Amino acid sequence: MRYADAGVNIEEAGRAVARIRKLARRTFDRRVLTDIGSFGAAYALDGAPRRGAVLVSSADGVGTKLKIAFATGIHTSVGHDLVNHCVNDIAVQGARPLFFLDYLAVGKLDAVVAAQIVEGLAEGCRRNGCALIGGETAEMPGFYAAGEYDLAGFIVGEAERRKMLDGRAIRPGDALLGLPSTGLHTNGYSLARKLLFESAGYGPDTFLPEINAKVGQELLKLHRSYLKPIRLLMDHGLLRGAAHITGGGITDNTPRMLPAGLAARIRPGSWPAPPIFPLLQRLGRVPDAEMFRTFNMGIGMILAVGRRAAARARKLLERNSEPVLAIGEVVRGPRKVIWA
Repeated sequence: MRYADAGVNIEEAGRAVARIRKLARRTFDRRVLTDIGSFGAAYALDGAPRRGAVLVSSADGVGTKLKIAFATGIHTSVGHDLVNHCVNDIAVQGARPLFFLDYLAVGKLDAVVAAQIVEGLAEGCRRNGCALIGGETAEMPGFYAAGEYDLAGFIVGEAERRKMLDGRAIRPGDALLGLPSTGLHTNGYSLARKLLFESAGYGPDTFLPEINAKVGQELLKLHRSYLKPIRLLMDHGLLRGAAHITGGGITDNTPRMLPAGLAARIRPGSWPAPPIFPLLQRLGRVPDAEMFRTFNMGIGMILAVGRRAAARARKLLERNSEPVLAIGEVVRGPRKVIWA
């Protein structure tokens, strides 16, 4: 079983981005600091009160994790997922979140459900120190199935240009540290749902000893925010780069933080994968390469720090109750992941 068998074609997405990049570049002006494909989009503020201020923005959705919310009737966590996901995407550029906007589209508006969704959004914003300042609720009869909706988020943060994480500080020999995920986060759900619900015949209330939880509980685990550990290392001048492990997994996301001429050598057996991942692999006989390109496999964020600073960075994180694992190093080579 592969991701494409669940209806998601990563290769076609790559071809789409290549076409979109050409069109978007035609609109760029001198203030645009990042290309299409960066985790966050950076835009310089000329004449800003603080020298070198840069706005960093990102947009994302919850994906088919929403199907689990529909099936369980639990709508308070998906908004929090969305905020954390967007916060991570700009945090890896060195930005602090400022404000957040949401887009909620429904076939028929249910005020109670809408309030539960926004409750999660507000909680996520509160915990990440940003304001939920606006959004759009669109009621579109006949467009969505009864009881279903779509949810997207848009975040804007601020960074100092000289402190931005753009990969240029990364050097050969730098250590790669992994921060654990809570589970699937918000990626790979189309394949996970196909394996768990269609292939295995489980339901959201099925208790599985392998994961010590009901299926619905496992799949609704919160997408972690990594803002605090990233800011902690930045404040101590230890962080050289960061990659948020989302769609495309470790394989496709890690190279996004690297400059040309450098690769990430990662040891896949250097951390314990949460039990949901070997369960999914067994159910669909999913190849290893497909697993690492579809799911985060237990690592939600990868950090690049200097080789000599790695021990200090790990101690600093651990003292602040942030579990961290040494999972690889930066080496010379084409910009990609080399599995050790």
